[in-house]
Formats: sequence, structure tokens, C-alpha cells
Amino acid sequence: MKLVFATHNSNKLKEIQQLVPEFIELVSLDTIGCTEEIPETAKTLEGNAKIKADYVTKNHKLPCFADDTGLLVNSLNGEPGIYSARYAGPQNDSQANMTKLLSNLIGKNDRSAHFKTVIALNLNGETHIFEGIIDGEIIEDKKGKNGFGYDPIFVPNGYNETFAQLPLSVKNDISHRGQAFKKLIAYLNNINVTGQK
Repeated sequence: MKLVFATHNSNKLKEIQQLVPEFIELVSLDTIGCTEEIPETAKTLEGNAKIKADYVTKNHKLPCFADDTGLLVNSLNGEPGIYSARYAGPQNDSQANMTKLLSNLIGKNDRSAHFKTVIALNLNGETHIFEGIIDGEIIEDKKGKNGFGYDPIFVPNGYNETFAQLPLSVKNDISHRGQAFKKLIAYLNNINVTGQK
């Protein structure tokens, strides 16, 4: 079965390709000739994930899943949330985003936050939602060279290192995205076992 992962990010595609069941041929937006950026106009992570999956299903007639991720900081009323990638502007600059977030947290005693990933899967005429959440806190200085986005300033609960300091294998095992994708993979594996292709 051909399944579209609604992303242009080849690194994300490679990561997930190693996890999906053998009966699934996972392809990207570029593979199916969908080169446009799909607008994310919803007010929730779930809404944005559904918009992307629905766009592919409608225009390319293929089963598809899409993900959306946000960092939600409690003392900032859930910012940056759905605007995480473009918090400091449309250029999607991670360094600028972190700088703005750290600036907005100056003087705040509560630095608790959580990452949330939502995956929308369109398959056999139905939409299935999978979520992953990890709690932690925002530190005052960037630490670590691994990862991307806000990883250098986020320390997950129970750990002393940021996502950018932890080995990738550990991060992928505990992260919001890892949790959501594990639920997706488990569902796809179950479909294969029960023969509901």
C-alpha cells in the first residue's frame, strides 16, 4: 500500500521509513509531485495536521498522514503553540525563535512547557488522530548541538540535558513526535495483522 507522509523534509521521511511496516510504501510530497506549500490556517495543531492530510487525499487520491508540532509554554498562555516554527517571523528561523522565546520569559518564574505532536491519518475514508506529549521546562541558555527547533532550550522532565544534548536514540524514544509516531505505527501494524488493507 502506498502511503503519503505530507512532508518535504527528507530527513523526517527517512526516520519514519525505518519504522513503518513492510507492506507500506512510504512516499513524500515531492515523490507524488506535490511541490506546493500547503497552508496551515487552523487554530489548533490537530486542525493543521488534518488540513495537510486532507489536501493530499483530495488532490492526489492517496491515503496520507500529516503531523503538526508545537511548543506550549505555560506562563506565556501556550505560546508559541501553532506558531512555533514562525514565532519570530515567516522565515522559520530557529535561532530567532529561541531568542524571542527566551526574551519573553525574562522575569517569569514558571518556565514549564510541553511539546505536542498531532498526526492525522486519512485511510479508507476515515481520519484517525494520534498524539504525543512530553513535559519539561525552558532553560535560560542554549545547550547542545543536536536536534532542531527549540531542542537546545528544552529539558524534558526526568532528565538533566536538553533535547539537543541527549543522544538522538533517547530523544526519539521519549519525544512527543516519537510517541505519536509509535501510535501511528502500531495502528498500521494492526491493520496488516487483521488484513484491513
